[in-house]
Amino acid sequence: MESNVALITGGARGIGKGIALDLAAQGWSVAICYRTSAQDAEETAKAIQNLGGQALSICCDVSDSQACQTLIKQVEEQWGKIDVLVNGAGPYHRINLFNESPEGWDEMFTNNLHPVFYLAQAVAPGMKVRKFGRIISFSMANADKMEAQPMVTAHYIAKTGILILTRTLAKMLAPDGITVNVISPGFIDSGSAPPGELDGMEKKIPAGYVGEVKDTISAVRYLLSDDARYVTGTNIHVSGGWGM
Repeated sequence: MESNVALITGGARGIGKGIALDLAAQGWSVAICYRTSAQDAEETAKAIQNLGGQALSICCDVSDSQACQTLIKQVEEQWGKIDVLVNGAGPYHRINLFNESPEGWDEMFTNNLHPVFYLAQAVAPGMKVRKFGRIISFSMANADKMEAQPMVTAHYIAKTGILILTRTLAKMLAPDGITVNVISPGFIDSGSAPPGELDGMEKKIPAGYVGEVKDTISAVRYLLSDDARYVTGTNIHVSGGWGM
């Protein structure tokens, strides 16, 4: 039986890795994309194979539109299709807006927002031919509130942009059986947060505790299931009530 195929950017570590391993345990073929985490990517690819999935690890700068086109072609040439695209790459930094550099400002958009567009544009043709596809991106739990964010301004604007882009893609691709959705995590202990950032956050989270990667995986499972075939353009908060 032909296996399902997923491409996960940022799949070498954190939430992306968790999703990759969960799909591998279900027998999926999983391509992970990384930019600098070569050793982590190698370890994740081995873990995918150990769980019974097929693995493909590709170094790619998804802020480059042409590189995104090449990435999609590599995966499609390897396995003939891409059923699911998970946009998991998305670095950020904390800095006061008036201390931000032009380079730092641009980085937040080129690495968070632009790849979602580039990859959707590249993967959509194949999905449309097959009349099936799932695209999942990540925002943040309070992005839909459009609050002032003096320390993460560009990152926050980029994550808000993902919400608008997702709804647009969902409307355009729905006639072809493709769903496009967003998951917006709050504070998740994925191993990617700077040391100490999660300390003391419990008191700010209505649920009373920091989330785990498995909480995000559960949302992904739902969006990939047949139960969610009519769900598109939505934004699922995985935050324990934080950010509302």
